[in-house]
Amino acid sequence: MKPAKKYLAAVLTTASLMAAPAAWAATFKVAVGDAAGGTQWELATKFKELVEARTPHKIELFPNGQLGDEQATVNDAAMGQLDFSVLAINNVTPFSPSVAVLTLPYVIQSAEEAKKLTQGEVGKELTENTIRDAGVRIVGWAYSGFRVLTNSKRPVRTLQDLKDLTIRVPQNEVMIASYRSWGINPTPMAWTETFAALQQKVVDGQDNPYITVSAMKFNEVQKYITNIRYVFSLEPLIISEQVFQKQDKATQDAILAAGKEATEHSYKWLLDTEDRIKKELQAAGMEIVDPADGEKPWIDAATKAVWPAFYKQIGGKEKLDSILASLGR
Repeated sequence: MKPAKKYLAAVLTTASLMAAPAAWAATFKVAVGDAAGGTQWELATKFKELVEARTPHKIELFPNGQLGDEQATVNDAAMGQLDFSVLAINNVTPFSPSVAVLTLPYVIQSAEEAKKLTQGEVGKELTENTIRDAGVRIVGWAYSGFRVLTNSKRPVRTLQDLKDLTIRVPQNEVMIASYRSWGINPTPMAWTETFAALQQKVVDGQDNPYITVSAMKFNEVQKYITNIRYVFSLEPLIISEQVFQKQDKATQDAILAAGKEATEHSYKWLLDTEDRIKKELQAAGMEIVDPADGEKPWIDAATKAVWPAFYKQIGGKEKLDSILASLGR
């Protein structure tokens, strides 16, 4: 090629590169139910970091229910009006009933069991169910620990101590049934209303993991904690299936990989953080007690009354039996 032609080719190549459009980039919105500093926020911030490092896309986080209550975000994502949400698993169950197996009382008895179920075959099946039933896809999990009981009136060590206490619960059938099996009628209430209700003494108590109690500053309106272990709090990161299917394969793969890595990060963060949070809450004036009799009366009442009532919803007694067997029980 003659020098003049080489020069012309170089000019044309440079011009074409300058004229080429930049890689397409979106800004995804992520609803986060809890305040910054909690387990949901930790998962979401890690996910944001990973996605932004691996794709041209950006992520905006909206904590503390800024984009609506948690159940509303599932509906918005199903319609393609919201990209992502991190929320308590019990707020997915109205849209995908089989997920309720993870909220049955005393099914999960350790963090290790929670990890095994969510990251194994059970988790894969529930993900497929949420796509089919709710139009959302679970791409990650936050592990928040057991939901402990807090209240402002007195230490609760026995089921009798629950009498006359007004306890807030999520608008979730399984959790409502659990409290009824213990002899009280709880008060279903949206998460965004809970702090004010505790502050104004509309309700006496609620249950949530230690990390959530700290992040939401419940120590300012609650005095006592009881170490019940009836539900291990799992908080999935969901993406609108409509939004997911609009992405190219590279972006889909990046989202799935980021979700998996953020899930591992969340699990380690829980193990590294929960004991410190307990001590901080005690230092802030909260009193922590354990149930009498090793929680046996609570376990017996809840499993006998609640499990059979939800066999049909979760896919049959055999489904629960197989899950328990996979956990060695």
